[in-house]
Amino acid sequence: MPSLINLVPDADVLCALEPDELGLRMLPALATWPPHEQLTLDNFVRRTAVIDSGLSLPSHYPIRDGDRVALAIWEAWAWLEGQALLIEHPGYVRPNSLRILSRRAKQLAEEPDHRRALPARRVVKETLHPRIREDVWGLYHRGKYDTAVFEAMKAVEVAVREAAGLSAKEIGTSLMRQAFDPQSGPLSDMSMEKAEREARSALFAGAIGSYKNPHSHRNVALDDPDEAAEVIALANHLLRIVDSRCIRAETS
Repeated sequence: MPSLINLVPDADVLCALEPDELGLRMLPALATWPPHEQLTLDNFVRRTAVIDSGLSLPSHYPIRDGDRVALAIWEAWAWLEGQALLIEHPGYVRPNSLRILSRRAKQLAEEPDHRRALPARRVVKETLHPRIREDVWGLYHRGKYDTAVFEAMKAVEVAVREAAGLSAKEIGTSLMRQAFDPQSGPLSDMSMEKAEREARSALFAGAIGSYKNPHSHRNVALDDPDEAAEVIALANHLLRIVDSRCIRAETS
């Protein structure tokens, strides 16, 4: 079975991981736990981290690292329970300390790329603009990265069109160029230097041209959660710029 030391060989690296990161790396070891041995936190720590020089177990970290490795595992275990990835064993009287992996945990244990199992660290729902908080966040967390990116940028396009008061026939980069035209754009901030107004126009047009238009015209494979999260963050920033221009227009 894959032991934790095979998955994270360096104790320093293990202790530097956040509880969620370590917890997800622990899942393959937990998923192949020997059926004849009870899966409890104490048993897992004993097998993994030597915290007593009298113990002699296979696949453990050096004795000198035992205490801090054990603490990191305790934290990661608590995170797994909090996410309903480790659940109480239903075959015993409750409450009990025996644990089994949930259905979702078993799926994640087979995920070859641990980054795909860590969406919550990259796209935090509460930080997203209301226009993309529900749909885009949901798509991202279901692994629909290309669709999430398209919807995020489409939300930017719709927000710009509405804020600028332009017609529905205006789309894509031409819409951005009109809305943020350095000389006459309804969303252009005339208090900024001309070069800055031009840069903002290019920012919006470039974002839509790069991340919304290609998805509109053909199938674009986007399966990297990090890249998708970065594009969603960009869309989020653009939406907040549009909001700020609307507020300034109302107060001026």
